[in-house]
Amino acid sequence: MRLKTSLLKEPKHKELVSCVGWTTADELYSCSDDHQIMKWNLLTSETTRVVKLPDDIYPVDLHWFPRTIGVKKQSHAESFVLTSSDGKFHLISKLGRVEKSVEAHCGAVLAGRWNYEGTALVTVGEDGQVKIWSKSGMLRSTLAQQGSPVYSVAWGPDSEKVLYTSGKQLIIKPLQPNAKVLQWKAHDGLILKTDWNSVNDLILSAGEDCKYKVWDSYGRLLYSSQPHEYPITSVAWAVDGELFAVGSFHTLRLCDKTGWSYALEKPNTGSIFNIAWSTDGTQLAGACGNGHVIFAHVVEQHWEWKNFEITLIKRRTMEVHNVINDAVDLLEFRDRVIKASLNYGHLVVSTSLQCYVFSTKNWNTPLIFDLKEGTVSLILQAERHFLLVDGGGLYLYSYEGRLISSPKFPGMRTDILNAQTVSLSNDTLAVKDKADEKVIYIFEALSGKPLGDGKPLTHKTEIVVIALDQKGLTSERKIAFIDKNRDLYITSVKRFGKEQKIVKIGTMVQTLAWNDTSNILCGIQDTHFTVWYYPNTVNVDKDLLPKTLYEKDASEFGKNPQIIHFVGNQITIRRADGSLIHLNMSPYPAILHEYISSSKWEDAVRLCRFVKDQTMWACLAAMAVANKDMTTAEIAYASIGEIDKVQYINSIKDLPSKESRMAHTLLFSGNTQEAETLLLQTGLVYQAIQVNINLYNWDRALELAVKHKTHVDTVLAYRQKFLEDFGKKETNKRFLQYAEGLEVDWNKIKAKIEMEIAKERERAATSPAVRASVTVQQ
Repeated sequence: MRLKTSLLKEPKHKELVSCVGWTTADELYSCSDDHQIMKWNLLTSETTRVVKLPDDIYPVDLHWFPRTIGVKKQSHAESFVLTSSDGKFHLISKLGRVEKSVEAHCGAVLAGRWNYEGTALVTVGEDGQVKIWSKSGMLRSTLAQQGSPVYSVAWGPDSEKVLYTSGKQLIIKPLQPNAKVLQWKAHDGLILKTDWNSVNDLILSAGEDCKYKVWDSYGRLLYSSQPHEYPITSVAWAVDGELFAVGSFHTLRLCDKTGWSYALEKPNTGSIFNIAWSTDGTQLAGACGNGHVIFAHVVEQHWEWKNFEITLIKRRTMEVHNVINDAVDLLEFRDRVIKASLNYGHLVVSTSLQCYVFSTKNWNTPLIFDLKEGTVSLILQAERHFLLVDGGGLYLYSYEGRLISSPKFPGMRTDILNAQTVSLSNDTLAVKDKADEKVIYIFEALSGKPLGDGKPLTHKTEIVVIALDQKGLTSERKIAFIDKNRDLYITSVKRFGKEQKIVKIGTMVQTLAWNDTSNILCGIQDTHFTVWYYPNTVNVDKDLLPKTLYEKDASEFGKNPQIIHFVGNQITIRRADGSLIHLNMSPYPAILHEYISSSKWEDAVRLCRFVKDQTMWACLAAMAVANKDMTTAEIAYASIGEIDKVQYINSIKDLPSKESRMAHTLLFSGNTQEAETLLLQTGLVYQAIQVNINLYNWDRALELAVKHKTHVDTVLAYRQKFLEDFGKKETNKRFLQYAEGLEVDWNKIKAKIEMEIAKERERAATSPAVRASVTVQQ
């Protein structure tokens, strides 16, 4: 990726340009010390003067009123705030009329920013004050009073906090009074510029120590650049939070969100005092010290999938390279490309007006449909369909271009969604809520309605990253997520009424990805790269989980690596310096998954015998128990030396009725509640009581015995024996109450138990399934 820059031969402004701002993706306003405000039209390459300001107004900063999310142009979006050196800020219309001038600070007003909703304005000045204003220019509050000038300010993603500079310090102050203020030393010199992105929640800072830095919202340093030759005078995030730009003397740099640099340009600009990104994120403009306005387009973005490499070589042209046969195709578009995604055999491209869907089998005839808004901020693909996110909402389309659904949820803000907070599979869409970060909304892809009982998934702490698995049945769909503590959890998305079981399967996890063809999960946790060959093991046999993992030392990936893809057997990891590492994984676990999904149990056993790997046997054991194939489970457990489990499986086989066997299989997986419910529903009350006795759930065993008026003496007898074995006396009031005047007769109890077993055998023999099989044999 690089920047294609353009500069006019002669500058249009006579003095330094202090600030720039985009109205649309093709129209820019610039302000200069020559008191002129100019309008630049990129389609016609025309530059016109909008207004000449009075000679005592020297512009310092400019910010356009935000277009309200999902709403087309409105009157306020046609105006901007201009801060100036005379201590005022001015609300100016698009036509250049000064609607209002407000005395704001003593000394220059160094920066002014609207919040994301356009309901408030923050200004900072040489007097060290940070002030909040209403959109009409009425003072609401003085948020802070510093001893030194405040050079830059930015709103937090939720418009509830303000970030500003104070000398070498960065300060985050919430709007609520008495809320905790976060302050830290960020640079060794004066901080000149800062920016905070609403999508990735990361902070940029730049200073006179000639460095730019990336921080998270807790003030932790994620990246620090090498010192440049000159102070960094400007930094700015692209809207989607994937890229940022850095400006210095004769220097313009394009960087990835993690800090490493894509491209460095050395234009003849003097210092670049201000950088503004266009709304679609395809280009930026810089305010230059020598009177120029520099324009730069982002080109040469790169997409890869299996044997295809695609590069955006011009704004409207893509080059497709098939590395197998060296074939090259050129894809031409009517408008400039804004976003693209390549996965599952399809390339989806959004331009400013249309969406193109190409199949990798045929590049000549794309499917084209018009977009409601030309501001697609995210494209996500699954095998059967894809998701477009724009300012208006979430839209699921089939690869034939048919709109499938448009899910909605309360307080939906599409402008802050990214690939970490939205996940798509063939039947499910999951979206992390921004208002309450502990909540994930889960929708049926085809209808757009909330899944199951309609309740969202709720976790105990804030969630950072979510990911849905891609294969298998809808009823078994799993979602994995990393929370704020960097713990990795997995849970099923289908729930009706019952409390979901959220299970932790990893700690200190930085990044994760599901495989595209089988439900294998990989992640980097602390110093290890880990692959969970069968994550569902945690719901089947928790003790077996460590045996189903593949682990590798991750020190070669450096600090903060990111997993980019997990396609087929290849995992692509990007290091913090931007370099890519490709890892190849064993193909056997994916083949095992394929066999199990087709119920080819004999083939699966044969594969494990051929590979002779304990991890494969452990995966097969868990898969067999999950699919209730206890014969295969017995072979697999025996192969990994789990003799106690083999014996238990054998004891399950000897149980007289199918219901008992199913209940004990559920018990084997630790699903006590489901096992008990199954036994009670089929009338096997004694077996349900016995299950609780075996698990020492004494209160529940007694409760069932009393409720069903049977085997109270059995429960009391086993309880008495248990206490005698440990040399303890009964203290439980309920047991004392029922034990009063009751003599324990073990002979009677054994006779009753034998009668129950005989009854169950008789019942199993006369069940419809058995009768049918007997009839067939006759």
